[in-house]
Amino acid sequence: MEREKQKQMTEEEMLRHYRDAYERERQKNQVLTAKLSDAQQKEAELAGKLNRIKGSIFWRLSKPLRTFVHWAQRTRQRLGYYGGPKGIARKLKAKSIERKARTQHGTLSFPDAEEAKRQREYKFPRKITFSILMPLYNTPEKFLRQAIESVCAQTYGGWQLCLADGSDVEHTSVKNICQEYVAKDARIFYRKLSKNEGISGNTNKCFAMARGNYIALFDHDDVLHPSVLFEYMKAICEKGADYIYCDEATFKGNKTIDDMITLHFKPDYAPDNLRANNYICHFSAFDRKLLEGMQLFRSEFDGSQDHDMILRLTDRANCVVHVPKLLYYWRSHEGSVAADINAKSYAIDAAKGAVASHLREQGFENFEISSTKAFETIFQIKYEIKGNPLVSIVIPNKDHLEDLSRCINSITEKSTYENYEIIVVENNSITDEIFDYYKKIQENPKIKVVTYQGGFNYSKICNLGVSKTQGAYVLLLNNDTEVITLDWIEELLMYAQRSDVGAVGAKLYYPDRTIQHAGVVLGLGQHRTAGHSHYRVSSNNLGYMGRLCYAQNVMAVTGACLMMRKEVFDKLGGLDESFEVSLNDVDLCIRAWKAGYVNVFTPFAELYHYESASRGLDDQGEKAQRYERESAAFRAKWKELLEAGDPYYNPNFSLDRSDFALKV
Repeated sequence: MEREKQKQMTEEEMLRHYRDAYERERQKNQVLTAKLSDAQQKEAELAGKLNRIKGSIFWRLSKPLRTFVHWAQRTRQRLGYYGGPKGIARKLKAKSIERKARTQHGTLSFPDAEEAKRQREYKFPRKITFSILMPLYNTPEKFLRQAIESVCAQTYGGWQLCLADGSDVEHTSVKNICQEYVAKDARIFYRKLSKNEGISGNTNKCFAMARGNYIALFDHDDVLHPSVLFEYMKAICEKGADYIYCDEATFKGNKTIDDMITLHFKPDYAPDNLRANNYICHFSAFDRKLLEGMQLFRSEFDGSQDHDMILRLTDRANCVVHVPKLLYYWRSHEGSVAADINAKSYAIDAAKGAVASHLREQGFENFEISSTKAFETIFQIKYEIKGNPLVSIVIPNKDHLEDLSRCINSITEKSTYENYEIIVVENNSITDEIFDYYKKIQENPKIKVVTYQGGFNYSKICNLGVSKTQGAYVLLLNNDTEVITLDWIEELLMYAQRSDVGAVGAKLYYPDRTIQHAGVVLGLGQHRTAGHSHYRVSSNNLGYMGRLCYAQNVMAVTGACLMMRKEVFDKLGGLDESFEVSLNDVDLCIRAWKAGYVNVFTPFAELYHYESASRGLDDQGEKAQRYERESAAFRAKWKELLEAGDPYYNPNFSLDRSDFALKV
């Protein structure tokens, strides 16, 4: 009886608890609803005021002044990106190199008569027809003729040009020009549409005319290099490519292709880059079999329909090939996305929608997509962290109490992720102060100190530390680092959790806020082993084509801050202990890449790195000799890969500079 009474009371208490909780949530919702209503009212009032201001005579008269102020603000911001006189000098030098290099990639790169004849007569083992889709809408005559003639000038003749014209009645000249070319070349097909169906609809109408076994997408106001189809045929026949793209440049609207504004030299296929930024863009060509069961363009993504298509088709492709040559010229003129993304602001929302659709198709849930400071259509993606796994932070140390204490304090005081352990690997310290510190920090149940006996071998020390960890994720961390971003562990973990990812690395700064690490490039530097990209540029710098502002695939990341699933670390055999001090992290990342994983650099996990404070530089004496021995061993081990070049860099970039300066 008493037990029943207690049970009844418990149920009554639970019911009262739920009622109270419901009432609290109801009251919160009322408050939030009221705040939302107030905010919407204020927004409407401000929008009305803004519209009245923009409609005033003063607004129109002040346009020159506003234009100047905006120019001054943008100029000041750009100068800030360079981080002072040294950064500006570095940028000016890179621009000088680029101006010299541009001449190599414009009309001077076109084949001469002898080379063009060789290409036209070249016998490929496969017979491929490229159906080039070019949707038209009110295209200016000059632009249209240049585009069509750049197709007719192709040295590989197996093509079909499909023109679908959605121009209005005031632009009948588009039809007349197209029919003129149709009469000259039987490979050109034209269709006048009854109405304009937008980019996606018009392109799909082009596709309905396509008879080729490969499809290529071409904007109506751009220009093709005469050898682009020839180069794509080589990629198909030599590598089995079923999706192909090349490097590209934008040029001034009414000028020639030699009047380039921006040259974009791209990495090979990099899925994380593509999710954050449509770096592939032009000139895409692909096996039409990849489209089986799906639309070419989806109208709901107009403005970013190409990004949506590229994401879907590269997922399906067996062999995505990047031709590292500048073979596409993108015209920049008023109203074009090449000139200003805000000219087509709907493209921003469409791009986010395309990426979201792709991520859902890949099985991701509860992710967030937001624009970055680099560009509205360059995104930060926050993936959902599954569960609350233990992260084991391994920190080698010898004597350096100030470095170690600063590092550990920054972890314990700043990290928002709480389920971690710290394994300090003690390497023959000799001071009493360090052992007193060890006693103190081990009062924290999250921290443990293990001892390594032997000479300094960073790889052995880290491998020992990893063997003592309990977590499913291992984070190698130098003792001379200091946490900046509070959610640094989450930013690394969200990538390390993915089954396709090997190593994940952070963005590291020197104390003066110049960049120490933003991903590793193979072959970079005087030893031609590996070097850090964007080395010593300002923390405000956006990087080459915004690369310092989005997570991306790289060949390697530094072991100063490297996260990896423990099962992957063990599967790879840990760090190669023959690389005692240097290049062991790069070697680990290469082995992960060779095993089929991608490595990721994220700029959203930031730390200071007081590099070499604990062991000094490798630039003189025995240390320099040891570094050269390890460099020689690295070059021998990865000879073929180094000769092929880093797939996430580009062979057009110099290996003597870390700022993506071009070869001359």
